[in-house]
Amino acid sequence: MTTRDDFVRRMHDRLDQWNADIDALTARMEHVGVDARDELRKQIDDLRARQHDARARLDALRAAGEDAWGDLRAGVEMAWDAIAAALDSARTRFGK
Repeated sequence: MTTRDDFVRRMHDRLDQWNADIDALTARMEHVGVDARDELRKQIDDLRARQHDARARLDALRAAGEDAWGDLRAGVEMAWDAIAAALDSARTRFGK
């Protein structure tokens, strides 16, 4: 079983990678048309909001007692799955 510290470390690594991925999408805005730029901006705003939520959940997990962290882990993983799906959708639509 994964320890809480290992889990938190892996999730922070994912957040760092997603920051880089979102920054790459942001850089793509200057290479797309006006309509696509507005849509991309909305998706980036959504990704940043989801990322903020995931970070808050991760902070709650980190602060939770040893007995409660397993329950909170499911919520963190659901938030992660939502971010991954939204990021994949944006990458597909606007390129890497």
